[in-house]
Amino acid sequence: MYKDRIVIDPEVRHGKPIIKNTRVPVDIILGSLAGGMSIEEVMDEYGIEREDVLAAIEYATNIVAKEEIKISHV
Repeated sequence: MYKDRIVIDPEVRHGKPIIKNTRVPVDIILGSLAGGMSIEEVMDEYGIEREDVLAAIEYATNIVAKEEIKISHV
């Protein structure tokens, strides 16, 4: 789902992932949610749809899922 709603354009917001057809960065949406805003509040604040917020969460989930954790022994 997120691939239809999240775009990366080097000419917009320095290449940060944003909601398609807006200038709203994914990290702002995630930060707003982490700060306690509801999905509805984020939608109202940034003029985006529920699917956009869910796409931002899905995008971040995919990034984290691909991270490789290296444990160093002390």
